[in-house]
Amino acid sequence: MSWGVTAGERAELFPCDVHCAMHDDALFRGVTVAAPGALVFRWICQLRAAPYSYDWLDNGGRRSPQALTPGLDELAVGQTVMTIFEVIAFEPGRSLTVVNRVRRGARSLFGEVWVSYLVRPAPGSACRLLAKLLVRYPPTVAGAFMRRVLPLGDLVMMRRQLLTLKRLAERDASAERPPAS
Repeated sequence: MSWGVTAGERAELFPCDVHCAMHDDALFRGVTVAAPGALVFRWICQLRAAPYSYDWLDNGGRRSPQALTPGLDELAVGQTVMTIFEVIAFEPGRSLTVVNRVRRGARSLFGEVWVSYLVRPAPGSACRLLAKLLVRYPPTVAGAFMRRVLPLGDLVMMRRQLLTLKRLAERDASAERPPAS
């Protein structure tokens, strides 16, 4: 279940691969963003504040911030991301890798989930925003259920998330560009 990525991008090594050698599923997502990579990375860091997908569903009905929040790009291992994840690795301006927190509910339902967000240069002034999820399902009835529903559910949620981050980064990039003469 991939969306918006090429076979070459799926073959790349992502930072989450280093943290999870054995997994049951690898899911890929990607979008081209007409904005500088540094700006797109700042928007990825906003995931510390909100999930940026369907706020009524995964943000308690609160609207995800529509402007960059100062300081959220000051990453550190252990910081909370999207409520149920924590930062395990990052490369400023390039990647953010998270894992779901060791909380009884999140891991017992979803299993273990590692996610790497990666910003890569693209032709022109655009960049690629890629995400890779590695999932290790729990060996339970809930795990068997999640094996069937998590890939599709995540596709819907993360597609929305990436498209929202794209829209916000492109909006900010166009506001920074001088008007054409």
